[in-house]
Amino acid sequence: MTESPDQLPLSGITVVSLEQAVAAPFATRQLADLGARVIKVERPGGGDFARRYDTTVHGQSSYFVWLNRSKESVTLDLKSNAGRAILERLLGRADVFVQNLAPGAVARMGFDAEALAERFPSLIPCSISGYGTSGPWAGRKAYDLLVQCQTGLVSLTGNEHGSARVGVSIADIAAGMYAYSGILTALFTRATTGIARAVEVSLFEALAEWVSQPAYYTRHGGTQPPRIGTQHATIAPYGAYACADGREVLFTVQNEREWTALCELLERPDLIEDQRFATTSGRVAHRTELNEIVAARLGALDRETAMKLLDRAGLANAGVNDIEEFLAHPVLGARGRWRNVRIPGGSTVSALLPPVDLAGMAPRMDVVPAAGEHTSSVLAELGYGAADIDNLSTERVIERPEAASPAPPSPPAPHEERQA
Repeated sequence: MTESPDQLPLSGITVVSLEQAVAAPFATRQLADLGARVIKVERPGGGDFARRYDTTVHGQSSYFVWLNRSKESVTLDLKSNAGRAILERLLGRADVFVQNLAPGAVARMGFDAEALAERFPSLIPCSISGYGTSGPWAGRKAYDLLVQCQTGLVSLTGNEHGSARVGVSIADIAAGMYAYSGILTALFTRATTGIARAVEVSLFEALAEWVSQPAYYTRHGGTQPPRIGTQHATIAPYGAYACADGREVLFTVQNEREWTALCELLERPDLIEDQRFATTSGRVAHRTELNEIVAARLGALDRETAMKLLDRAGLANAGVNDIEEFLAHPVLGARGRWRNVRIPGGSTVSALLPPVDLAGMAPRMDVVPAAGEHTSSVLAELGYGAADIDNLSTERVIERPEAASPAPPSPPAPHEERQA
């Protein structure tokens, strides 16, 4: 059961966001999950371009549906004086301003952090950029895969046949998470000191933090970790092995007790004292020989049998799932992690609850807005009359969608009845 926004931790907090794509929408969606009112400002003529990344979710973009529930959408032409005046009035009522526009765009409009601090001293501005707002690459555009390349992550991912991108927008997600935690920190600081501090996050520096371990390894070891697919660069055995039924199981050995247990599972007790494999570094150095031994044993078993033997030996393991198997995962079902969320057009989709549970509180899981769906209502709150709103629409400062027909009641999501 979804809580009313006024019962959630960020009740009363208003966020205005000039956002697009992934990083900023991910940060603000998490604020909305906690009860913040998020007013998403989109450009007329299509809105956030992530709405058109694909059309797989009942005609909607999978990215947009994931990132934009529980928000209000307002369309504004910020190239016009009238559009910027409306944004100014919105910010006068806001607690947080988030933006991830192209480099320099908000400064040209007069909405950079320094200018806002003079006009709205209690407003917390958050800037999400590619490479930071200063330095030699401040004016450079950045997208997720470009940043994966610049941080060296792509050189670590893949196998001996070549490098590969991480299969999710990991730089965007990292930046969105740091923006989210930074905004929460700034809100706490404002509440305890009265000072509103600006927040700045770059995709490059967020992902740079996440590649720090291989960076240390490379700087002090003289060579970077190799690309070895699902194998682990510094622990062995730790990787996926093919079973007799063509499916894969991944497992790891983390200590000497587990190494002994694996040798028993392999029916090779002689390996326990084999000096090639006596330590983690030794097993890494002799990975090829070790993998041949493990592959021969697991290759004679189907995956279910292999996993049962690994469980019995006390070795952490997992089947290498595809996305269909993930969607049907018994943990998500048994723990009631799915909820229904309505999307533009009236359809509903199953969405995962946020991963952080707050005792006694359920997150907000409201509708995904159509572009400009809340333009008229938000302008009315700001004091614009019906005639003013009609004029703004005629002048193309705003864009209002056709009134949507009410959606039919949604059936409960799988296992939703298990929740109090």
